[in-house]
Amino acid sequence: NGLVIRKVRVPMGVIGIIYEARPNVTVDAAALAFKAGSAMLLRGSSSAYESNAALVRVMRESLEKSGVTPDPSHETVDRMLKLREYIDLIVPRGGAKLINNAVMNSTVPVLQTGTGNCHVYVDATADYAMAEAIVINAKTQRTGVCNAAESLLVERSWAEKHLGSLLAALKGKSVELHGDEAAAAY
Repeated sequence: NGLVIRKVRVPMGVIGIIYEARPNVTVDAAALAFKAGSAMLLRGSSSAYESNAALVRVMRESLEKSGVTPDPSHETVDRMLKLREYIDLIVPRGGAKLINNAVMNSTVPVLQTGTGNCHVYVDATADYAMAEAIVINAKTQRTGVCNAAESLLVERSWAEKHLGSLLAALKGKSVELHGDEAAAAY
């Protein structure tokens, strides 16, 4: 019919990404910036500095050509948020405190990301063992990350058969449970 569809990558300019203890973001962000033709200013947390430094060493040759120098101080974030003449966009990745700081204090446009409230949904046809493994992993594997599960949605007929066991498994992993009256009954 003559319709032509194509994927076009458009550079966004210089993007500053501020993130917490998730060193994978260092490589992910650098790769995405490279693919899009954007420049990236990365600032990870001081708690992951050594991991980030190791990753940066792997990418050092290209970073040195760009003039990137490491600075793990909190003041770096404050400076980045005010560099409107050099940075086109700030993307904060992490908890509510980091995101709110960027939104409230930046003179650079901020792409505000969510702080979580990640849901796991269990369908009526779900296998109990698989559902338990997924829910336990999503909630307890890395509790401090912004994508840890916080809400569990369970189809009613599955809940009638299995929710009591699943909640017991969560309590066995020291998960504090909160729920409405229907969930509390289990």
